[in-house]
Amino acid sequence: MSETERSVLRIAGEEAHHFLQNLVTNDLGKRAAGPVYAALLTPQGKYKADFFLVADGDDILLDVATPIAADLKKALTLYKLRAKVEISDTDIAVARGTGAPPEGAYADPRDPRMGWRAYDGRPSEAGVDWDALRVAACIPESGVELTPESYILEMGFERLNGVDFRKGCYVGQEVTARMKHKTELKKGLAVVEVDGEAAPGTEITADGKPAGVLYTQAGGAGLAFLRFARATGDMEAGAARVKVQG
Repeated sequence: MSETERSVLRIAGEEAHHFLQNLVTNDLGKRAAGPVYAALLTPQGKYKADFFLVADGDDILLDVATPIAADLKKALTLYKLRAKVEISDTDIAVARGTGAPPEGAYADPRDPRMGWRAYDGRPSEAGVDWDALRVAACIPESGVELTPESYILEMGFERLNGVDFRKGCYVGQEVTARMKHKTELKKGLAVVEVDGEAAPGTEITADGKPAGVLYTQAGGAGLAFLRFARATGDMEAGAARVKVQG
Protein backbone atom coordinates (compact mmCIF):
# COMPACT_ATOMS: atom_id res chain seq x y z
CA MET A 1 0.00 0.00 0.00
CA SER A 2 1.34 3.44 -0.89
CA GLU A 3 2.45 5.94 1.70
CA THR A 4 0.66 9.21 2.25
CA GLU A 5 1.91 11.92 -0.08
CA ARG A 6 4.28 14.32 1.67
CA SER A 7 5.25 17.96 1.15
CA VAL A 8 8.30 19.79 2.46
CA LEU A 9 8.26 23.40 3.66
CA ARG A 10 11.44 25.38 4.29
CA ILE A 11 11.67 27.54 7.41
CA ALA A 12 14.54 30.01 6.96
CA GLY A 13 15.81 33.13 8.66
CA GLU A 14 17.84 34.01 11.72
CA GLU A 15 14.89 33.43 14.08
CA ALA A 16 13.69 30.14 12.55
CA HIS A 17 14.74 27.98 15.51
CA HIS A 18 13.30 30.36 18.12
CA PHE A 19 10.09 30.75 16.11
CA LEU A 20 9.38 27.01 15.89
CA GLN A 21 10.63 26.26 19.40
CA ASN A 22 7.87 28.45 20.82
CA LEU A 23 5.17 26.74 18.76
CA VAL A 24 5.71 22.98 18.50
CA THR A 25 5.46 20.14 21.01
CA ASN A 26 9.04 18.91 20.82
CA ASP A 27 12.49 20.39 21.46
CA LEU A 28 14.19 21.51 18.26
CA GLY A 29 17.53 21.21 19.99
CA LYS A 30 17.31 17.48 19.26
CA ARG A 31 17.45 17.95 15.49
CA ALA A 32 21.26 17.76 15.42
CA ALA A 33 20.80 14.00 16.00
CA GLY A 34 18.23 13.59 13.21
CA PRO A 35 14.62 14.45 12.42
CA VAL A 36 12.44 15.67 15.27
CA TYR A 37 8.82 14.47 15.27
CA ALA A 38 6.46 17.12 16.61
CA ALA A 39 2.99 18.63 16.36
CA LEU A 40 1.34 22.00 16.23
CA LEU A 41 -1.66 22.20 18.54
CA THR A 42 -4.52 24.62 18.99
CA PRO A 43 -4.50 26.84 22.11
CA GLN A 44 -7.03 24.35 23.51
CA GLY A 45 -4.46 21.55 23.20
CA LYS A 46 -6.02 19.74 20.26
CA TYR A 47 -4.21 18.43 17.21
CA LYS A 48 -3.64 20.72 14.25
CA ALA A 49 -0.76 19.07 12.36
CA ASP A 50 2.11 16.63 12.87
CA PHE A 51 5.42 16.68 10.99
CA PHE A 52 9.14 16.01 11.00
CA LEU A 53 11.64 18.85 11.45
CA VAL A 54 14.99 18.29 9.72
CA ALA A 55 18.13 20.45 9.84
CA ASP A 56 19.29 21.70 6.43
CA GLY A 57 22.24 23.96 7.11
CA ASP A 58 20.83 26.96 8.98
CA ASP A 59 17.35 26.24 7.61
CA ILE A 60 14.76 23.77 8.89
CA LEU A 61 12.84 21.46 6.58
CA LEU A 62 9.31 20.62 7.65
CA ASP A 63 8.06 17.26 6.29
CA VAL A 64 4.25 17.12 6.48
CA ALA A 65 1.35 15.23 4.90
CA THR A 66 0.39 17.01 1.69
CA PRO A 67 -3.36 17.29 2.47
CA ILE A 68 -2.62 19.51 5.49
CA ALA A 69 0.48 21.32 4.18
CA ALA A 70 -1.31 24.45 2.93
CA ASP A 71 -3.27 24.91 6.16
CA LEU A 72 -0.13 24.40 8.22
CA LYS A 73 1.77 26.97 6.17
CA LYS A 74 -1.10 29.43 6.66
CA ALA A 75 -1.12 28.82 10.42
CA LEU A 76 2.64 29.29 10.71
CA THR A 77 2.43 32.49 8.66
CA LEU A 78 -0.17 33.87 11.07
CA TYR A 79 2.10 33.13 14.02
CA LYS A 80 5.12 34.67 12.29
CA LEU A 81 4.10 38.30 12.84
CA ARG A 82 7.36 40.29 12.75
CA ALA A 83 9.71 37.37 13.32
CA LYS A 84 12.69 37.22 10.97
CA VAL A 85 11.48 34.02 9.36
CA GLU A 86 10.63 32.97 5.82
CA ILE A 87 8.23 30.06 5.17
CA SER A 88 8.30 28.68 1.64
CA ASP A 89 7.21 25.67 -0.37
CA THR A 90 9.85 23.39 -1.89
CA ASP A 91 9.92 20.66 -4.52
CA ILE A 92 11.88 18.33 -2.22
CA ALA A 93 10.60 14.76 -2.39
CA VAL A 94 10.48 12.59 0.73
CA ALA A 95 11.94 9.11 0.27
CA ARG A 96 11.23 6.26 2.65
CA GLY A 97 12.48 2.75 3.19
CA THR A 98 12.65 -0.02 5.76
CA GLY A 99 15.50 -1.18 7.94
CA ALA A 100 18.54 0.77 9.07
CA PRO A 101 19.06 4.11 7.29
CA PRO A 102 21.55 4.11 4.41
CA GLU A 103 24.16 6.86 4.21
CA GLY A 104 22.55 10.28 3.92
CA ALA A 105 19.19 9.10 5.24
CA TYR A 106 17.72 9.41 8.74
CA ALA A 107 16.07 6.93 11.07
CA ASP A 108 12.38 7.62 11.62
CA PRO A 109 12.29 8.95 15.21
CA ARG A 110 8.89 7.45 16.02
CA ASP A 111 9.72 3.74 15.92
CA PRO A 112 12.51 1.62 14.38
CA ARG A 113 9.89 -0.37 12.47
CA MET A 114 9.15 2.74 10.38
CA GLY A 115 12.60 2.60 8.77
CA TRP A 116 14.21 5.71 7.33
CA ARG A 117 13.48 9.00 5.59
CA ALA A 118 15.64 10.93 3.09
CA TYR A 119 15.43 14.31 1.37
CA ASP A 120 18.19 14.08 -1.24
CA GLY A 121 16.27 12.95 -4.32
CA ARG A 122 16.76 9.19 -3.96
CA PRO A 123 13.74 6.93 -4.65
CA SER A 124 11.63 5.32 -1.97
CA GLU A 125 11.81 1.59 -1.40
CA ALA A 126 9.14 -0.06 -3.54
CA GLY A 127 6.44 -2.47 -2.41
CA VAL A 128 6.30 -1.52 1.27
CA ASP A 129 2.93 -1.79 3.04
CA TRP A 130 3.32 1.27 5.23
CA ASP A 131 -0.15 0.88 6.71
CA ALA A 132 0.78 -2.58 7.99
CA LEU A 133 3.92 -1.17 9.60
CA ARG A 134 1.95 1.71 11.13
CA VAL A 135 -0.64 -0.65 12.58
CA ALA A 136 2.02 -2.94 14.06
CA ALA A 137 3.76 0.06 15.67
CA CYS A 138 0.47 1.76 16.72
CA ILE A 139 1.27 4.96 14.83
CA PRO A 140 -1.58 7.32 13.85
CA GLU A 141 -1.83 9.00 10.45
CA SER A 142 -2.89 12.57 9.77
CA GLY A 143 -6.43 12.71 8.43
CA VAL A 144 -7.16 9.13 9.50
CA GLU A 145 -6.62 8.54 13.21
CA LEU A 146 -5.38 12.09 13.81
CA THR A 147 -8.20 14.61 13.49
CA PRO A 148 -8.94 18.12 14.81
CA GLU A 149 -10.59 16.46 17.84
CA SER A 150 -7.46 14.49 18.79
CA TYR A 151 -5.33 15.02 21.86
CA ILE A 152 -1.77 13.94 21.12
CA LEU A 153 -1.21 12.05 24.39
CA GLU A 154 -4.26 9.88 23.63
CA MET A 155 -2.65 9.22 20.24
CA GLY A 156 0.62 8.00 21.73
CA PHE A 157 2.88 10.97 21.03
CA GLU A 158 4.90 10.45 24.20
CA ARG A 159 5.72 6.88 23.15
CA LEU A 160 6.46 8.11 19.61
CA ASN A 161 8.95 10.75 20.79
CA GLY A 162 6.69 13.55 19.62
CA VAL A 163 6.44 15.67 22.77
CA ASP A 164 8.94 17.04 25.28
CA PHE A 165 7.72 17.89 28.78
CA ARG A 166 10.85 19.83 29.77
CA LYS A 167 11.25 22.22 26.83
CA GLY A 168 9.05 25.03 28.13
CA CYS A 169 6.02 26.71 26.63
CA TYR A 170 4.44 26.00 23.25
CA VAL A 171 0.93 26.37 21.86
CA GLY A 172 -1.39 24.03 23.76
CA GLN A 173 1.29 23.16 26.33
CA GLU A 174 -0.85 23.79 29.42
CA VAL A 175 -3.56 21.33 28.42
CA THR A 176 -1.01 18.71 27.33
CA ALA A 177 0.93 19.02 30.61
CA ARG A 178 -2.26 18.73 32.64
CA MET A 179 -3.23 15.54 30.81
CA LYS A 180 0.24 14.15 31.51
CA HIS A 181 0.55 15.01 35.18
CA LYS A 182 -2.95 15.39 36.60
CA THR A 183 -5.20 12.89 34.85
CA GLU A 184 -5.23 9.25 33.85
CA LEU A 185 -5.97 8.71 30.18
CA LYS A 186 -9.35 7.05 29.78
CA LYS A 187 -9.25 6.90 25.98
CA GLY A 188 -6.53 6.24 23.48
CA LEU A 189 -5.18 4.54 20.38
CA ALA A 190 -4.58 0.78 20.52
CA VAL A 191 -3.83 -2.13 18.21
CA VAL A 192 -6.73 -4.56 17.88
CA GLU A 193 -7.25 -7.93 16.26
CA VAL A 194 -9.93 -7.75 13.54
CA ASP A 195 -11.84 -10.83 12.39
CA GLY A 196 -14.08 -9.94 9.46
CA GLU A 197 -14.75 -6.85 7.35
CA ALA A 198 -15.38 -3.35 8.66
CA ALA A 199 -14.90 -0.01 6.96
CA PRO A 200 -12.56 2.54 8.54
CA GLY A 201 -14.58 4.76 10.84
CA THR A 202 -16.89 1.96 11.97
CA GLU A 203 -18.05 2.26 15.58
CA ILE A 204 -16.85 -0.44 17.96
CA THR A 205 -19.33 -1.66 20.55
CA ALA A 206 -19.00 -3.84 23.64
CA ASP A 207 -22.18 -5.41 25.00
CA GLY A 208 -24.10 -2.97 22.82
CA LYS A 209 -22.41 0.11 24.28
CA PRO A 210 -20.06 2.40 22.31
CA ALA A 211 -16.45 1.44 23.02
CA GLY A 212 -14.53 3.22 20.27
CA VAL A 213 -13.91 3.56 16.54
CA LEU A 214 -11.97 1.29 14.17
CA TYR A 215 -9.62 2.97 11.68
CA THR A 216 -6.70 1.63 9.60
CA GLN A 217 -6.61 -2.15 9.11
CA ALA A 218 -3.95 -4.46 7.71
CA GLY A 219 -3.33 -8.19 7.93
CA GLY A 220 -6.00 -9.00 10.49
CA ALA A 221 -5.01 -6.12 12.79
CA GLY A 222 -6.17 -2.54 13.07
CA LEU A 223 -5.84 0.74 14.90
CA ALA A 224 -8.75 1.68 17.11
CA PHE A 225 -9.48 4.66 19.32
CA LEU A 226 -10.96 3.09 22.44
CA ARG A 227 -12.62 3.87 25.73
CA PHE A 228 -10.37 1.72 27.85
CA ALA A 229 -12.94 0.88 30.53
CA ARG A 230 -15.29 -0.63 27.95
CA ALA A 231 -12.71 -2.16 25.60
CA THR A 232 -12.50 -5.54 27.28
CA GLY A 233 -13.10 -8.98 25.80
CA ASP A 234 -14.75 -9.46 22.43
CA MET A 235 -16.23 -6.40 20.72
CA GLU A 236 -18.01 -5.74 17.44
CA ALA A 237 -17.34 -3.30 14.61
CA GLY A 238 -20.11 -3.75 12.08
CA ALA A 239 -19.88 -7.38 10.96
CA ALA A 240 -16.36 -7.80 12.33
CA ARG A 241 -15.25 -9.05 15.71
CA VAL A 242 -12.62 -6.96 17.44
CA LYS A 243 -10.36 -7.64 20.41
CA VAL A 244 -7.52 -5.64 21.92
CA GLN A 245 -4.24 -7.20 20.85
CA GLY A 246 -2.50 -8.69 23.82
